[in-house]
Amino acid sequence: MANKISARRAFISLIATGMLLLAACSGNGPNPGEWKTYGGENGQRFSRLSQINPGNVAQLTQAWRFDAGAQGGLQTSPLVIDNILYGYGADQSAFALDAATGKLLWRFNSGLTSGQPVRGMSYWSDRTGRSLFVSSLNFVYALDPKTGKPVQSFGQGGRIDLREGLDRDPDDVAVFATTPGVVYKDLLIMGFRTSENAPAAPGTIRAYDVRTGKIRWAFHTIPYPGEKGHETWPADAYRTAGASNNWAGMAVDEKRGILFVPTGSPVFDFFGGDRKGDNLFSNSLVALNAANGKRLWHFQAVHHDLWDRDFPSPPTLVTVRHEGRMVDAVAQTSKQGFIFVLDRATGKSLFPIEERAVPASDVPGEFTSPTQPFPVLPEPFARQRLTRDMLTRRTPEAHAAALAKFRTMRSEGQFVPFSTERDTVIFPGFDGGAEWGGSAFDPRHGILYVNANDVPWYTRLVRNVQSPAGDVGAQVYQANCSACHGPDRKGSPPEIPALVGVGSRLFPHEIRMVIANGRGRMPGFPQVAGAQLAALTAFLVNNGKSPPSGGGGREVAAIGQAAKPAPYTIGGYNKFIDPDGYPAVTPPWGTLNAIDLNSGKYLWRVPLGQYPELAAKGMGNTGSENYGGPVVTASGLLFIGATIYDRKFRAFDSRTGKLLWETQLPYAGTATPVTYSVNGRQFLVIATSGSRNPAGPQGAAYVAFALPKSR
Repeated sequence: MANKISARRAFISLIATGMLLLAACSGNGPNPGEWKTYGGENGQRFSRLSQINPGNVAQLTQAWRFDAGAQGGLQTSPLVIDNILYGYGADQSAFALDAATGKLLWRFNSGLTSGQPVRGMSYWSDRTGRSLFVSSLNFVYALDPKTGKPVQSFGQGGRIDLREGLDRDPDDVAVFATTPGVVYKDLLIMGFRTSENAPAAPGTIRAYDVRTGKIRWAFHTIPYPGEKGHETWPADAYRTAGASNNWAGMAVDEKRGILFVPTGSPVFDFFGGDRKGDNLFSNSLVALNAANGKRLWHFQAVHHDLWDRDFPSPPTLVTVRHEGRMVDAVAQTSKQGFIFVLDRATGKSLFPIEERAVPASDVPGEFTSPTQPFPVLPEPFARQRLTRDMLTRRTPEAHAAALAKFRTMRSEGQFVPFSTERDTVIFPGFDGGAEWGGSAFDPRHGILYVNANDVPWYTRLVRNVQSPAGDVGAQVYQANCSACHGPDRKGSPPEIPALVGVGSRLFPHEIRMVIANGRGRMPGFPQVAGAQLAALTAFLVNNGKSPPSGGGGREVAAIGQAAKPAPYTIGGYNKFIDPDGYPAVTPPWGTLNAIDLNSGKYLWRVPLGQYPELAAKGMGNTGSENYGGPVVTASGLLFIGATIYDRKFRAFDSRTGKLLWETQLPYAGTATPVTYSVNGRQFLVIATSGSRNPAGPQGAAYVAFALPKSR
């Protein structure tokens, strides 16, 4: 009898595996040698290519390198179509390369200067034409993929302005197209990045006609009167509230016509006294009818967010074995280290989610949600609460310093509101858990792969004290800059640079350019203009002292009325580090995780990344912060760069987590790689740049790897 039961189970397992293999046939599109969409088909970052396999991966060598600029960060995951690779330079010009050789074919420069990240492009084609959609600042351009010339019939002279069509004055809102939109039939569907301070753009999702650039539908993430969710905000919030935007990217189930949209937090990030309620559709995964933008279902992961817990990565469409049947689902990772796995058609979670009681805020005027959702399975892929026994033991001095600081802080796990009385730990930190690189999925076996940061941060709320009426520069700084760079302008290097002495490092016109357009993780503030921009620049150049004239007091009143500052801001984004600059918690500080979504159980977890100087002393298994995601292949390999300090590109056995190959990149590979094939030869390409580590080599380049050519 036991043998019959075992045989029956084996047969059922074989059938289920076969169904997963059929699901895998979607692979990376009709041609597995191409990479036609950001994140690959279904956002799975999976390729059916198998020429490079565990047996020969150690033979990989550099096939070509394309230098992409001396300065600036690269977070781009390129597209590869018809043997042509499309990417961005560090100056955010778009280009086309011969995918086999790296030879430049054409370059398009919009003429705009931007320090914003651009993570990818979108591609559309049918019998009537084709377009490559690229972005710069608030503009999206349609280019001819063969020539790089703008398609004049699209928008105005080949471009659309994402600031328009938001029911706000375009000059008053900051909008940046950092992550590419998705294409569904003849629609280009876009989200965007916006300011994290008021005034911010409302995060309306819009679908544009791919030929004309005209808006075909819009979905209000901050609902209008009569729309679902309007009751979760103050009655007039739709007129002035901002953000709740999709900045991380989307995914579309083309067969069902369902668009999956993860959204971020509303403004203000850390105080919500002016937005009483749960604030739908912030911090939500929203399923929309892709053809008309109508809501089908939604799941909110954070009610009335006070922790900036955006959904930070695109969703991944998966097919898994659940309760004896195959289920098409969507997997969404979070900064908290949670994974939510929801039925694509209904939004029902495949695993239990508990609404648990959480602490209330003691800040006057704040209204916190009494509960927050916690998934029971899968378990979090990052640690959830910092305790004394987790403090670093790297050296006795480091431990003593960490312990002294820890004794002054509040550390009680997830969803503890920040206080004005003392610092509160947020773990995992403001950069996750998961980040924008996304997760990879092996559709043959139902395994999800996600890399994670595992470092605590801390902050507190401070009263937003207005500067004297004549101190224009100080007022503008307090309203727009102090939340990140701190009231003392010391920042949290290297992620958030100090502004003390910035006038000795940058010319005034360079400071103005960064304020207007942003740089790296900093959004731009184009709404700070004219006398306000001049006053802020002078304040920074003069090391925190405004000129005696103050720049004029009339503009200050206007700023206060327009921005309506929150009564509280945070005391900076502070990483919990030891005196030597390393995380003040025991390793791992970064991980790579494999989760079986059929069961919700982990297959393996390994540290990801090193600090070279610690590795030289025998601490080579610490893991490190990492940005950019993995790609997995049918041959059983997982490729990932992501690590900042060691600048390595690695290949792991996707079944066991064993490291099979690594090489050092010229700069950190803080982008998600792609793989493709040209004339029967498989390539891997990753964008690299030095901007995340100012102490390391500076520059930017795309690097391609392949097996040596057969003689």
